[in-house]
Amino acid sequence: MKKERRQRPVGLHCALAVLLAIISLPTSAGTLPPFELVEAKPADQLWLNAGFLSYHFQTDKGLNNANLGLGGEYRYSTVYSVTAGQFNNSDSQTSHYAGFYWQPLAWGRLRLGAVIGGFDGYPKMQNGGWFVAAIPVASLEYGSIGANLAVVPAYKDRLYGAFSLQLKIQLY
Repeated sequence: MKKERRQRPVGLHCALAVLLAIISLPTSAGTLPPFELVEAKPADQLWLNAGFLSYHFQTDKGLNNANLGLGGEYRYSTVYSVTAGQFNNSDSQTSHYAGFYWQPLAWGRLRLGAVIGGFDGYPKMQNGGWFVAAIPVASLEYGSIGANLAVVPAYKDRLYGAFSLQLKIQLY
């Protein structure tokens, strides 16, 4: 019997290729930089995104990988920013989010930390109501384009784990 191959979402492959291209841009020294602590300095940047592209770990559940929506991120510091928006979640339901990014580490252009926030719209979690989650995240920004890559952990049979990519553009 011939085994079927699952096709991966084309949009996610394109987004990952863009992320890898940005990461591979040459650094000023031409070598990989060390990890460093980011000094918190004031910033004033507004970013807009169109939701997320996800690759779910539970590939047999028919989950929605194109988590389209509309959101924003305001970076008021080199370490801190706030975010809010809405998207079509893994269960194909509308979800809202509001959160706080903390990214105290850098590896070249890559910022590392977590986003802590509230989410709703997942039918098996709090009956679709709001809940709090902490999610590891890496951000990469170059000029007026950027990306956030999150590792969303699975939680029992209520939330599905995934790699989630959020592309963004800077408005100012």
